[in-house]
Amino acid sequence: MSNQIFSFGLGIGTQNKEGEWLEVFYPTPVINPEAETLNALTGNTNYTGGNETLILDESDLNRLHMALLKAGNIQQAELASRLKASTQPVVLCVLAEDSAPANPADVYLKLQLISHRLVQPHGTDLSGMFGLLINTAWTSEGPIDVRELADRQLNARMDGKTIEVFSVDKFPKMVNFVVPTGVRIGDAARIRLGAHLGEGTTVMHEGFVNFNAGTLGTSMVEGRISAGVVVGNGSDLGGGCSTMGTLSGGGNIVIAVGDECLIGANAGIGIGLGDRCTVESGLYITAGSKVAVLDENNEVVTVVKARDLSGQSDLLFRRNSSTGAIECKTNKSAIALNAALHAN
Repeated sequence: MSNQIFSFGLGIGTQNKEGEWLEVFYPTPVINPEAETLNALTGNTNYTGGNETLILDESDLNRLHMALLKAGNIQQAELASRLKASTQPVVLCVLAEDSAPANPADVYLKLQLISHRLVQPHGTDLSGMFGLLINTAWTSEGPIDVRELADRQLNARMDGKTIEVFSVDKFPKMVNFVVPTGVRIGDAARIRLGAHLGEGTTVMHEGFVNFNAGTLGTSMVEGRISAGVVVGNGSDLGGGCSTMGTLSGGGNIVIAVGDECLIGANAGIGIGLGDRCTVESGLYITAGSKVAVLDENNEVVTVVKARDLSGQSDLLFRRNSSTGAIECKTNKSAIALNAALHAN
């Protein structure tokens, strides 16, 4: 058996009537555990090696609690002790290696690793995850398999109750699983589990952050950060702006926004931006957009496709007010976010 694993999570799961996992909540997932913790896990459960998901009973948790205490991992030992009182299945998910997930328990552990900032977007393998997740109603009574929802609603009505459905999706909102330190979120429903919000980030009410995407530091988000998009420190995404992610037409190209960038209101990008770049309000740049590159005298030097400028720093993208042509020139002033406004 390997003496090292990628990650593990001890938590509580929810299953449908068929015994399929709808979701698993891992309060304190661990990445690259120390040898003593690893030995406690492997020596006191039925773990046999590789990537494996186990359901633990009270005797398992008792042994695990004592072994983790002896290993010096007080946090996980206390969690194991508390979970003995759970009326829901207690799950131990062990990922010996960072390979494609094999079941929903794997997926939920990886998504929570990202939202806990233990790995950055694109820092763990999520290949094939959509095919593993069940479409779920996220309700006032917790997650319910959407195929079982009508029956549950009828039973609730018969008891004089109602079940409020907040969304029907394969993903829940992040804050029901993880609330990162030092962030502000205007509308929690617009941040999906698996989002990465750097400390100091503010997401306004119309902002949106998808899974496997997000910010790496202090940023203002009033626009859309699509799946796979990573935004650098000190950048500002204006109201209604959009970043083209891997699920919205970007294919396998990773769209990154560098540090201290500004994407204006209702603008959008289908290319990456380096540091200190500005895209003026209302301008949407796709990889195939024709861009006139200007010199310091505002004379056209050459015309290129926007993809040729992807990832370059210190650029200002704008539209010519007379012709409407997209132009690019050196960006001489970087933005500075209001320190008081972004003190979270």
